[in-house]
Amino acid sequence: MSIYKRKETWWIQFTAPDGRRVQQTAGTLNKQEAQELHDRLKAEAWRVKNLGDKPRYTWQEAVIRWLNEQGHKKSIETDKVRLRWLDKHLYNTCLDEITKTRIDAIKSAKQNEGVSNATVNRTLALLRSILNRAKQDWEWLDSTPNVRLFPESATRVRWLSHEESDRLINELPEHLKAMTRFTLSTGLRESNVTGLQWTQIDMQRRCAWIHADQAKGKKAIAVPLNGDALVVIQQQIGKNDIHVFTYKGKPVTRANNHAWEKALIRANIIDFRWHDLRHTWASWHVQNGTPLHVLKELGGWSDLTMVLRYAHLSSKHLEEYAGNSKSCDKFTTRNKNDPEEVT
Repeated sequence: MSIYKRKETWWIQFTAPDGRRVQQTAGTLNKQEAQELHDRLKAEAWRVKNLGDKPRYTWQEAVIRWLNEQGHKKSIETDKVRLRWLDKHLYNTCLDEITKTRIDAIKSAKQNEGVSNATVNRTLALLRSILNRAKQDWEWLDSTPNVRLFPESATRVRWLSHEESDRLINELPEHLKAMTRFTLSTGLRESNVTGLQWTQIDMQRRCAWIHADQAKGKKAIAVPLNGDALVVIQQQIGKNDIHVFTYKGKPVTRANNHAWEKALIRANIIDFRWHDLRHTWASWHVQNGTPLHVLKELGGWSDLTMVLRYAHLSSKHLEEYAGNSKSCDKFTTRNKNDPEEVT
């Protein structure tokens, strides 16, 4: 049977002239649409075999290959969410049918959901990345359309005062309280805290380390442990033989959860994410005089660009130059005995 149903969705099945067996979902509940797609794919397979036409590939085929090649990405689950949304617009579309007009329609559809320009751009950037891979690496396309992104406004750094952080910690359950205190002491990202193991900690040397394959920048990070961090670590001893932070003896996989959200409400703290704890840690460092190049090393950033977001929070490094805007006496005053200027 060339088309058949699985639950409510129609599927396509046929043998191509080169002997290749094609079996895929048509992505539709409509039998006529499924039949039209079947006929088109079968005709294209015949032209490739007998007329030497270049094979045409669908968006679905590109997504499958891209996911197979990019499975190592830390953001792969977020990418999958965006790809599921794009599937509604591009599922069985051939790559060479994805034109600028089609992309503009997708851009408008996403924007109409009321999301920010940044959210629209992340979806468009993923679409562009797959199209570029299809052209440059896989040679599935001869050219790609221009994908123009929206301008994004600069966002301010969200951080907490010490009073606000104390208020939040008091509202958190014990396991999140420990992880929050540790994050405010080390600046580590959520995944590095939840995934922290005892083999990554040396209490005697007062340090921990994040392996290169765990770090966002793909470089190992040395993490000095201050007094607060050491106290938190000591309180976790005996709860789990492998993982440092646990809940009822089991590893914590996610810190930004419902308990976290409810604690924020009780503490009357708005517009604050778990990742903003890292911003808070960095902001406190700068306010207390930590040089930016030192903060870069502490935070594991690959360059100073990200660290410069916090530079405005302290002016200590500029104080010695603040007086340079004064007028210089030797240029603005003249001794009465000096000769008059000749013109």
